Amino acid sequence: MKKKKNNENFEDKLKRLEEISDILENEEVSMNDSIKLFEEGVSLSKECMLSLKRAELKITELKEKFDEVKENKKSQTDEFTDD
Repeated sequence: MKKKKNNENFEDKLKRLEEISDILENEEVSMNDSIKLFEEGVSLSKECMLSLKRAELKITELKEKFDEVKENKKSQTDEFTDD
């Protein structure tokens, strides 16, 4: 059975989750191995969810910064056109 690595990226974790799902659905696996695979899958799922939350937060922050810059440029342009 494949052991997880702590330094895997999101795509590697997702691929491993798919592998675990396939194994549990399509292969004869002992109860003990099934539990270990399920436990690994839950852990990977949590890690993926955290990665997605971090990415969502980063995108939100970048969008807010972009909106601020856009608004500042607009107000600067408005100052020049008001004269």
